[in-house]
Amino acid sequence: MKVTELLIKETIIVDLKSTTKADVIDELTNKLDRAGRLRDKEEFKNAIWKRENEFSTGIGEGIAIPHAKTSAVKTPALAFGRSKGGIDYDSLDGNSSHIFFMIAASEGAHNEHLDTLSRLSSMLMNEGFREKLMNANSEEEILLLIDREEKSYLKEQKQDINTENKESKGLILAVTACPTGIAHTYMAADALKNKARDMGIDIKVETNGSTGVKNRLTEEEIEKATAIIVAADKQVEMSRFEGKKLIQVPVAQAIKKPEELLNKGLSGNAAVYHHSGNDKNVSASKNERTGFYKHLMNGVSNMLPFVVGGGILIAICFMFGIKAFEPNDPSFNPTAKLLMDIGGGNAFSLMIPVLAGFIGSSIADRPGFAPAMVGGFIAANNGAGFLGGLIAGFLGGYVVLGLKNIFSKLPQSLEGIKPVLLYPLFGIFITGAIMFLVVISPVKALNAGVTSWLSSMGTANKIILGIVLGGMMAVDMGGPINKAAFTFGIAMIGSGNYYPHAAIMAGGMVPPLGIAIATTLFKNRFTKEERDAGKTCYIMGASFITEGAIPFAAADPGRVIPSIVVGSAIAGALTMMFNIGLPAPHGGIFVIPIVKGNSLLYLAAILIGSFVTAIMLGFLKKPIED
Repeated sequence: MKVTELLIKETIIVDLKSTTKADVIDELTNKLDRAGRLRDKEEFKNAIWKRENEFSTGIGEGIAIPHAKTSAVKTPALAFGRSKGGIDYDSLDGNSSHIFFMIAASEGAHNEHLDTLSRLSSMLMNEGFREKLMNANSEEEILLLIDREEKSYLKEQKQDINTENKESKGLILAVTACPTGIAHTYMAADALKNKARDMGIDIKVETNGSTGVKNRLTEEEIEKATAIIVAADKQVEMSRFEGKKLIQVPVAQAIKKPEELLNKGLSGNAAVYHHSGNDKNVSASKNERTGFYKHLMNGVSNMLPFVVGGGILIAICFMFGIKAFEPNDPSFNPTAKLLMDIGGGNAFSLMIPVLAGFIGSSIADRPGFAPAMVGGFIAANNGAGFLGGLIAGFLGGYVVLGLKNIFSKLPQSLEGIKPVLLYPLFGIFITGAIMFLVVISPVKALNAGVTSWLSSMGTANKIILGIVLGGMMAVDMGGPINKAAFTFGIAMIGSGNYYPHAAIMAGGMVPPLGIAIATTLFKNRFTKEERDAGKTCYIMGASFITEGAIPFAAADPGRVIPSIVVGSAIAGALTMMFNIGLPAPHGGIFVIPIVKGNSLLYLAAILIGSFVTAIMLGFLKKPIED
């Protein structure tokens, strides 16, 4: 695919009217939108600004390439704008920008589209090409210039210039990567290759772009290399460079100062790299989350498919009847049992171990996965629930980090057995022992204490009891406190008191429903991934699957947990005030018709609590662009 298939006359502005960075982004976004290339203009613009906030796409030399890869793009496209007077765009070199290419890549863009966009980024490294663009008089001339430059660029790419140099000064390897993998990745690669050619240096550059890793460095090349340059703003594979002289810089440095980096590599002054256990990004952008939050989100994002898939299967199961999955029940249906076995018996049972495992792997790389996952499995099967899983994830990861420090003193000849024997053996044992001997008992004791307190409270004050039970359902969403309230409700049903369990079910439905409503009403407070997950929360909340709120609570506990606890407590209080009783132990909306009392008032209590949660989230959470 050619660049001129993505850039058309309708998306070219020969003379920009803008005078500021914000104006340029607005003007080019509007141009793309009027050309029918965008599905949601505001969402696309938010994605552009999110990228700019990581670091400016004003790369210097008078060029700026604002870009985003998002589902808000209907058709992959380019917009071109030119300002002869220049605009302050926070460029790397501090100078004004004159040439602007806005890249709009769709979330599911084909590799061919992404390769074309990356090719344009490389073409702009040619100073002569930039000058011609500055002097073009019409849209047609701009398109013609781009077409000619692309043909010339492709012709040059077929020639292996560097390997033919007979007076090579040494072999330099490089890796380039930026968060979106569209523009800076390839511009940095070209800047290094072009400068290396001028300096008589053999070079090979691996690019970690949107279409994956290309031109991957081999073990033999790494062994022979004089030095390695890693110019990256996202995670790249680092363990392979153990013991080599390595230069680590942001990707922008390779674009701005390629000669300086190459000279440093040849001089032998680069530090020897020793891998610490994590293939972390070399230079985190200023807004990137790190530390606790980063590890937590790694676990949550990998847990989410289990929550969504398992929860919806359970909801479908209830459509056959509340107890249709139980073989001894008159309403038994084999399909319902199959759905419950898959969704509840397996997908949901893996949720906590997966959360823990991926937290551990974020902390200590792959060796941290097994100990943390085993710890999460112990938590899930011994009453520690969600909170126990979090503890297990961090425990397993940091145990392995400690083992890496201890075993670093072993002879080099034993290096190969560390990941396959020493880390899993000692990591699993230490993590498991601490979980069984230290973590499980206090959590179970807490669970038993809460249950005893509820039993002693009885129904002396129904509204207060409703507040307590409803709020407890939202505190840990399926964990010990939630289960304590649920167990109390089942016990009350057994004794003929149906009121507590009505408050419990209402309180358990509010967290996912409130979050779902919030993602609908306050879209700019949530990421695209969170808004998509919010849609499934409607189903999970309606089906009394409180765990649907876990990914949101884990990602932002300080705002989400207070919001869902307040909403659930209000719902629980209202059911008690409306004298609603519930004889069924589960079911969500499927059992509302059989409640003892007014079913419409019960539904109203749930909705009021859910909207309270949604409004609180709308006020407490900040817009994503901020």
